[in-house]
Amino acid sequence: MTEQVETQTEIRTDGINLSPTAAAKVKSLLDQEGRDDLKLRIAVQPGGCSGLRYQLFFDERDLDGDIISDFGGVAVVVDRMSSPYLNGATIDFVDTIEKQGFTIDNPNAGGSCACGDSFH
Repeated sequence: MTEQVETQTEIRTDGINLSPTAAAKVKSLLDQEGRDDLKLRIAVQPGGCSGLRYQLFFDERDLDGDIISDFGGVAVVVDRMSSPYLNGATIDFVDTIEKQGFTIDNPNAGGSCACGDSFH
């Protein structure tokens, strides 16, 4: 079963958030792929030096229990096992001289490793 969630501009505490900058970057990457069946999947998996690790990737699959949110035409999917770890988290994209890439600000993370790649 797939649950559809409406686009919202305020920060959600009951789901994932995607900043307008991140949504624009994801849309650009999807346009480069040339496929309209892909969604951005965000998952939490065991691993990393702090115990849990984020995974962001494009996926065409629909899994039972997926929660799909729309952010300006960008579909973001979270599986039912990852959802509790990601409620209220905000995905952003930074492009500075020091760093380029997606960042995750997660209020559920009790701490993270020095590299910022994993959390607990």
